[in-house]
Amino acid sequence: MESRPLPPGQQLAARGKWPQVGEATPSDLPPDAAATWQIDVAGLIAAPRSWSLDDLRRLPRAERPIDIHCVTRWSKPAVRFTGVLLADLLAEVGVNAEAKFISFIAHSTRNHDTSLPIADALALGTLIAWEVEGEPLAVDHGGPVRVVVPKRYFYKSLKWLRTIRLLERDALGFWEREAGYHNTADPWLQQRYMAPALSRLEVRAVLKSRNFAGRELRSIDCRGHDLAGLNAAGAILRDADFRECPLAAADFTGANLSNARFAGAHLQAATFVGADVEGADFAGCDLRGCDFRGASLFGSTFRANNPSHPTRFDAATRFDAVTIEALMPEEQSFVREHVQQL
Repeated sequence: MESRPLPPGQQLAARGKWPQVGEATPSDLPPDAAATWQIDVAGLIAAPRSWSLDDLRRLPRAERPIDIHCVTRWSKPAVRFTGVLLADLLAEVGVNAEAKFISFIAHSTRNHDTSLPIADALALGTLIAWEVEGEPLAVDHGGPVRVVVPKRYFYKSLKWLRTIRLLERDALGFWEREAGYHNTADPWLQQRYMAPALSRLEVRAVLKSRNFAGRELRSIDCRGHDLAGLNAAGAILRDADFRECPLAAADFTGANLSNARFAGAHLQAATFVGADVEGADFAGCDLRGCDFRGASLFGSTFRANNPSHPTRFDAATRFDAVTIEALMPEEQSFVREHVQQL
């Protein structure tokens, strides 16, 4: 693996591993998908056009080493993708002058889509790819054909591409409208999320209640607030800030805490059972008695940089083998070293 600089907040995935994130496989994907696949190009073009996978392979072939940067804070540098440049594909269809945005739409159970300004998509060297490291793309990584957008978080690189639509106005994609992910997604600027979901007045009221259960509270700022005993079961708390919070016995069962910040928080006996804590930061936390069994920990960090504020575990801190295996290599070693039952 090439040595390349990483954007802020990212860590390397284990050598030879490509974590699978998002939807794994559409339920109705046919077993012979590669043989029957078709990509339609529509919208503001001279005339609608379709390509089979064989048709795409007849266009000028492009191979690029592209760095994958997942919004949940893991990176995989210099992954070799092969396909056709979006620029070469669009040159075949005659894009109308009023077209300013491009929407990529997947064959997906959850109707995944995403969008970019056409000028950005072309300048970034967007690739329509069917191979990775010289092999056909596996279905769980977007095969038989996917979008790969360099220099953007990987949610902009749509799996199972079926339709390309040229638009006059932008249309937010699945992760942007459903999860509040940033519409530009530049990893070097850490553009992970859009503006917080709540006003300051609403934040004060929900903090006072200590009941977040089942609520959508993306990017809520709780820093330093005493939230011991918090009920946050099933809450949507992506990008939430819990730094330095007293959170003893808090219940985060089944919550979505992707990229949440807990650094320095007091989490004694808190439960994260079945929670999505991908990319969350637990550095310097008191994790004695915490339960992480069944949680998703891709990209989560536990190591503390400040020796005077170490991350604390004890014999009652609970993980299971699957959750530990999801951690990046250095984090995995750190947790195994400090958690006795492992």
